Amino acid sequence: MAKKLVRFDWAIKRLLRNKANFDILEGFLSELLHEDFKIKQILESEGNKETEDDKFNRVDILVENKKGELVIVEIQNTREADYFQRMLYGTAKVIVEHIAEGQPYSQVKKVYSVNIVYFDLGQGDDYVYHGTTRFVGIHSNHELELSEKQKELFKKTSVSDLYPEYYVIKTNRFNEIAKDTLDEWIYFLKTAEIKDEFTAKGLKAASQKLDILKLDPTDRKEYGRYMEAQRSDASFVETVKLEISSAIREVAENALGIGLSFDVIAQITGLPIDRIQEISDTMKDR
Repeated sequence: MAKKLVRFDWAIKRLLRNKANFDILEGFLSELLHEDFKIKQILESEGNKETEDDKFNRVDILVENKKGELVIVEIQNTREADYFQRMLYGTAKVIVEHIAEGQPYSQVKKVYSVNIVYFDLGQGDDYVYHGTTRFVGIHSNHELELSEKQKELFKKTSVSDLYPEYYVIKTNRFNEIAKDTLDEWIYFLKTAEIKDEFTAKGLKAASQKLDILKLDPTDRKEYGRYMEAQRSDASFVETVKLEISSAIREVAENALGIGLSFDVIAQITGLPIDRIQEISDTMKDR
């Protein structure tokens, strides 16, 4: 039986900044990064400060772990065509903000960018992606490696360890069948539910601390406002989709009316040929 809980995107903005709740986020990052992740502190940057016109469209939390590494966790609910560039900008900005003027480049902090998206970002059939930076010889195909002195200086084993790493979790691609502990977390991210049999790190704490019924009156009211905003946004998106679909159909009908070929109409509207055929058949039946 699944237990209905506060959505993670709201919790990360309101509840998980509390030290008493660090174990929830630590559990998630431990499962994702395959290490025992311990939070040293929650940091603030210009990118994650709340503003009066905050529409809950995106959620940022910046975490420093016990090793001094930085982790950005961002949740994006609505589609953004330039989201990949925003991921890049976010890591670059955090790097610049956390190196003092005059410090050597060896003091640049390792940054992880964790992105939980609720739309189909890019094109791909997986639901978890991991991106790193590697340098490969264009002639030998050999990967550029750190020297032994560099390994000793940086306390890293590979060049990619020095650069930001990116994770993208596409919740909409997840089929809700949990095959491992990371999947258990993604199930929660998608459904706001945790099954009794789940054993992933942090989920037991989440089940106890993110129970909607246990929220204080102020937080419960705020959460209700948040969910209403989400429903309103979803309704707006669906309305826009319907309007666009209707407009495209009207263009296709006008094009058919003046005798344009199916191929040309497909190029104009982006519709597949079989859909244009359906529209043409419907027009004939009128």
